[in-house]
Amino acid sequence: MTILITGGCGFIGSHFVDSWLQRSAEPLINLDKLTYAADLAVVNVHKERGILVEGSINDAALVNDLMVKHKPRAVINFAAETHVDRSISAPADFIETNINGVLCLLMAARDYWAGLAGQSADGFVFLQISTDEVYGSLAPEDAPSIESAQILPNSPYSASKASSDLLARAFHKTYGLPVIISRCSNNFGPGQNSEKFIPTIVRSLANARKVPIYGHGRQSRDWLFVEDHIEAIHQILEKGKIGEIYNIGAGNELENINLVRLIFKSMRASDLIPSKQGFDDLVDFVSDRPGHDQRYALNSEKLFAATSWQPRHGFNQALAKTVQWYCDQQKYSASQSRSNHLRRAG
Repeated sequence: MTILITGGCGFIGSHFVDSWLQRSAEPLINLDKLTYAADLAVVNVHKERGILVEGSINDAALVNDLMVKHKPRAVINFAAETHVDRSISAPADFIETNINGVLCLLMAARDYWAGLAGQSADGFVFLQISTDEVYGSLAPEDAPSIESAQILPNSPYSASKASSDLLARAFHKTYGLPVIISRCSNNFGPGQNSEKFIPTIVRSLANARKVPIYGHGRQSRDWLFVEDHIEAIHQILEKGKIGEIYNIGAGNELENINLVRLIFKSMRASDLIPSKQGFDDLVDFVSDRPGHDQRYALNSEKLFAATSWQPRHGFNQALAKTVQWYCDQQKYSASQSRSNHLRRAG
């Protein structure tokens, strides 16, 4: 048996691949388009392990061939365009991957699963990895979103993810395809693409540049350490009920401005900010993002009841680990740049 995952060279997917290879001897096939968001270090490791297939989830022939050839017992879809700002400037890319690509995967999975029998058919699962953003924006006084909450996406990104969730649900209801959907809160951790919020904060402060903050900075997010997210996915894959949706949140709600303040204090205490400027001097409030959601928060009680999962990492410790990783990468990149310059000069 094997499992097929998509988008395994992205941030969350690559952490899942690493975790899977450490804990299981079961083969894993990773289909990834290797876009700008792919982690090149991860790509090289995955190539060495012989599990990487370069290609798009929109390529129906390729997806069908992988399922027929490798006979997966599970398909986990991490592949997605995820950056909200990019979805505002180029929404068609998000429709193509997050809706049309997921449709392609679902159709291939349906046809493959329909040809299975016995335990192979009963044990198959299609796990769609989604986001809390499909629920839309909560008011400060609102309770965290539960799985049955109304879907009210406000960005092209979240609308595309909501659409793929609905497609996955429809394939379960219409064709009986064994589908499970997970919706996570904001992930953070080592290896995240530099365009995301926490890497942007750390990189800006490490270079004594101003941190760009949308609007008033009072937007609130629940932050989930990526390693805790990966453990939740393992649990859902093993114990999740077909046809269900599971929220994955950590209960670490924090306003953006306070997250920046926390990282600033941590980096200042560790002497990781070259400038002696104060916090206010290194913050730049910029025009707010169109349709910017005010607050996300998830109720994860359903997941707690269905599995043994609980977040294992304390937020402060996980954040410190993440910040240090980005600072180390910054130093390594600077060192490599200097070495290359000296070699060219010599």
